[in-house]
Amino acid sequence: MTPQNTTHHVAQEAAGQRLDAWLVTQLEGVSRSRIQLLLSESKVLIGGKPAKPSLKLRGGETVEITGQATPPPLRAMAEAIPLEIIYEDDDLSVVNKPAGMMVHAGSGATDDARNRGTLVNALLHHYSQLSSTGGELRPGIVHRLDKQTSGLIIIARNDAAHLKLAEMFSRRQMRKTYIALVHGALKQKAGTINAAISRDAIRRTRMTTRRVAGGRIAISHYEVEREIESKFGSFSLVRVRIETGRTHQIRVHMVSIGHPVVGDTLYGAPAQITIPVKNKRAVADAKSIALDRNFLHAAELAFAHPRTGKLLELNAPLPQELKDFLAQLED
Repeated sequence: MTPQNTTHHVAQEAAGQRLDAWLVTQLEGVSRSRIQLLLSESKVLIGGKPAKPSLKLRGGETVEITGQATPPPLRAMAEAIPLEIIYEDDDLSVVNKPAGMMVHAGSGATDDARNRGTLVNALLHHYSQLSSTGGELRPGIVHRLDKQTSGLIIIARNDAAHLKLAEMFSRRQMRKTYIALVHGALKQKAGTINAAISRDAIRRTRMTTRRVAGGRIAISHYEVEREIESKFGSFSLVRVRIETGRTHQIRVHMVSIGHPVVGDTLYGAPAQITIPVKNKRAVADAKSIALDRNFLHAAELAFAHPRTGKLLELNAPLPQELKDFLAQLED
C-alpha cells in the first residue's frame, strides 16, 4: 500500500536523479508501477505543484505525497476462445471446461495474468448477457473447478438463475460426480470420506484435513470402478460424488486416505511415474510416464432447472488426454 500525506526531503547526493527512480529508493515496499500511478494521478508534488516522472532533482527539494494510488478496477475482457457447450438456454449454460484453463481471474497476479485465457473471458465473447451477481471479474460464475481439473461447470445467464443455482449448491441439491485416477489399490471398494477441510497453516496453497478446529465440513462418496495393476504399479479408477464443494475437496480427501490423484504434485503425487526396478543401475534407464494435469474430471451433473424445475442430467466423457494416459498405463 502506498503512503498517504507524507513528506520526503531530497538529499544533495541525489542531485541529477530522475524523480521516479529516486522515489523507488525512498518508498519501501512500493512497486515502481504504483509509483508511476501516483505520479500520473498528480499525487506527487514539488513546490506545491504536480511533478513529472522524468523531473531531474537538484537536491534540497521537499517532495509531498498527497494520497494513495487508486488503480482502476479490473474487468474481465472478452476473448475469442472456443467453448464446448453441453447445454444452454436463456437461464444457464453448462460448459465442458478443459484442464489448464482458470475459471476466472485471480486476485494475486498481474493485470495480464488476471485478464487473459480464463473461462470468463471466453464466456464474455460468446454471450451478450451473463449474471452480474459474482461481480465484474466473475460474471456468470456460480461455482468453480480447479485449473487442472476438466469437466462440467454451470454458468448463470441472469441474476435470478444465479441466485437459484447458488441456493441449490448451498442446500446440496446438486449431484456432482467426478472420475479420478488415484495411486494404489483402495482397501474398501466403496466408502464415504467425511473430513473437514481447512487451509494449510504452513503451505497456504494447500488445503488439509489435519487441523482440528476451523475446518469446513466436507463429504465425498467414492466407488472403485476399476483396479489397474500395471508395470508402473497399482492404480484405481474411482467415481466420486461430492455433497459439498470445498476447495480441492476430492484431491485433499483422496490423499487423506493415502491415495493421491495421479498428476497432483501439490498433494504428493509423483511428477514422473517410473517402472519399479530392483537393480539401482537400471533406474536411469527405467521407462516413465507423466501427466501434466490432474487426473480428475467433473463427469456428471444432475440438478433441477432453476426456472422450470425440470431435471437436467448432463455428462461429459473423459477428455482424450486422460484416455490416452490410461492406454499408456495399461500398455
